[in-house]
Amino acid sequence: MLVDASNALLAWYDANRRDLPWRAMPGESSDPYRVWLSEIMLQQTTVAAVGPYFHKFITYWPTMRALAEADEADVMKAWAGLGYYARARNLIACARTIVARHGGRFPDSEAELLQLPGVGRYTAAAVAAIAFGRRAVVVDGNVERVVARLFAVKEPLPGAKAKLYDLTDSITPARRNGDFAQAMMDLGATICTPRKPACGFCPLATLCAARAEGDPARYPVKTPKVAKPRRVGHAYWLERDGAVLLVRRPAKGLLGGMLAFPSSAWEEKVGAGSGAPAQAEWQDGGSIDHAFTHFALTLHLRCAEGEAGEGIWWPIAQLEEAGLPTVFAKLIARGRAWKKPPLLSRQEA
Repeated sequence: MLVDASNALLAWYDANRRDLPWRAMPGESSDPYRVWLSEIMLQQTTVAAVGPYFHKFITYWPTMRALAEADEADVMKAWAGLGYYARARNLIACARTIVARHGGRFPDSEAELLQLPGVGRYTAAAVAAIAFGRRAVVVDGNVERVVARLFAVKEPLPGAKAKLYDLTDSITPARRNGDFAQAMMDLGATICTPRKPACGFCPLATLCAARAEGDPARYPVKTPKVAKPRRVGHAYWLERDGAVLLVRRPAKGLLGGMLAFPSSAWEEKVGAGSGAPAQAEWQDGGSIDHAFTHFALTLHLRCAEGEAGEGIWWPIAQLEEAGLPTVFAKLIARGRAWKKPPLLSRQEA
């Protein structure tokens, strides 16, 4: 199957490759910096969501050295909204490591790449294959789906990951490694989609065991999801003279280093007033729900006017420029609406 699958896929890719801002054009050499930056951004995120962030980063920090010299707060602000903020902290650490240990140039082997901060098995393989043409087994969610269907893998994920890696290895050619990796990703993203795969347009259709069975969409088989635990917390909108208090979260931990509204701990139960930045007449400002990887959160907004000893007073009209993480950005509209009088009904007017 190796030769048939790789030849068919590469021919399809030559005619149907996606034009992406981090992807080299045919005949061009890939820029390792762009490849690495895009792969870090694309983890658990869609191509459509990443595009504007990639352009922003390349504009602000066009080279590895520029990113290594950047202020960490500026990088975290530019990252805000992409989620999984440990990736942004590792991005800076990796850039500084490459400049300090490798003279600003990426190492070109998987083994060396794996020694860099924030670079795991997938990213190391992707950079080695796409940026340097090394034979590497590149397996992301799209590739897992394609391979699970191609071989009709009955074992459920995540337990089947090792088998899917080995099967991907079995069809990975010794030539055009970067193109093959990107072709697999493109196939999963555009043809072999999670629902209603377009098998009639697939270059691997005649080789696909799941299609032969008649129901390719049932693959990959997945273990039923366990409900996420729910936590609650308070966030505080402390306002004065058209500004609201923001604080910088501790460097380590969830949303580390990000600007945010003061908040309590996020636990199963939270006492009233926990984490308040000042003594004030706190009023209810509503609540929002937000999903993290390992838990769901209900965050209640408490609003007041007053003073506080520590923090940054940020103009309310310019809060979108603060780079707040999504969970806190969701509270902005509620905070702004806090002191507005309710609309009167016709009978009350």
